[in-house]
Amino acid sequence: MADRSSFLRRAAAISGGLVASGMITGAYAVGIERNLFTLRRFEVAVLPRGADPVRVLQLADLHVTPQQRRKVEWVRSLVDLEPDLVVSTGDHIGGNEDAFANSLRAHEPFLDFPGAFVWGNNDYWAPIPKSPTHYFTETTSRKRGRRVDLAELHDGLTRGGWLDLNTRRGPLEVGGRRIALAGVDAPHPKRARYAEIAGPADPDALVRIGLTHSPEPRVLNRFVADGYDLVLAGHTHGGQVRVPLYGAVVTNCGIDRRKVRWVSRWGAPSGRSIPLHVSAGLGTSPYAPIRFACRPEATLLTLTARAG
Repeated sequence: MADRSSFLRRAAAISGGLVASGMITGAYAVGIERNLFTLRRFEVAVLPRGADPVRVLQLADLHVTPQQRRKVEWVRSLVDLEPDLVVSTGDHIGGNEDAFANSLRAHEPFLDFPGAFVWGNNDYWAPIPKSPTHYFTETTSRKRGRRVDLAELHDGLTRGGWLDLNTRRGPLEVGGRRIALAGVDAPHPKRARYAEIAGPADPDALVRIGLTHSPEPRVLNRFVADGYDLVLAGHTHGGQVRVPLYGAVVTNCGIDRRKVRWVSRWGAPSGRSIPLHVSAGLGTSPYAPIRFACRPEATLLTLTARAG
């Protein structure tokens, strides 16, 4: 009997410790890490030999709500980086039309820089209450709120000259050098109609960059086949919750977990491969407001000359 009582006490202590640890981890993920905004820096060798570097600031997955101030002010402070080019790869809002003003406030300091954007799936649909497990399991049914009218947000982003790259191609002059850009609309609402922009990328441009919100293989393969040098994406939140020594639990798209954030190479069936940068982004769903081992981020990519 004494041995049984001792075992039960030890089991209760272990169980209590696990519960306490889980509560502490959850409190950290909700209350601390999701607000630990950080700037990532990477160099990517994609320019012609001898070319001067091009600095690209990528903003992704802001999921801005009307109430958020700290995140918006942190994003605005990045203007001090004085990038050559700014791109925003979707999920600009975490609400409906009432979030536009705050999202535009976040982007406003950059609108005088050469820039471009694509929409994400959460730009199109207002959020509705759903289980937090929705982000981490594919078994939860996909629910959508009211369709959002993006006209005001679109006009605010394009007023300063930013390119709308939703199923569009277009060049930008950056320091007197032409950069070829192309983008697709949000893949998850089945709006990524790459066929409408298909064709060889501009061979005379300094560099050719593709934009997509979600890094879906079918889209990445097309960018590679058309001769783009680099693709920028978001959507994954870097997994949002990462397990030490394991990595992302989910990707919420078709790429491998190892490519769920930062710079990797994407190899298409053609045999050609190019750099892919997937930003872990700055926000979360309002119904899964957690980050663990995956700080919210923006990225400064310095494009440099190839060695050969």
